[in-house]
Amino acid sequence: MTIERQEVHSLVDRLAPSQLAAVRSLLKVMLDPVSRAIANAPADDEPETQTEREAVAEATEWLKHHKPIPFEDVLADRGLTPKDVKDFKDSE
Repeated sequence: MTIERQEVHSLVDRLAPSQLAAVRSLLKVMLDPVSRAIANAPADDEPETQTEREAVAEATEWLKHHKPIPFEDVLADRGLTPKDVKDFKDSE
């Protein structure tokens, strides 16, 4: 095993459980080809379309007359909780 790999193993062994979870997620993203492709993709530099401008204007107008719907309420409508979302993300 290379010295660099040994050092990484040593550092990981010293992490607190909460830190270990964060590093695990980071490593999974780094090793996932789709995530890597998304991270390396160029910025969207296409001009905004008329349809997109209209959708944003419609949403902005809606928000002038309604309270935003909390994410937790959207989840609850589908029988889910924030923990379900976290567990799903952790399982990827």
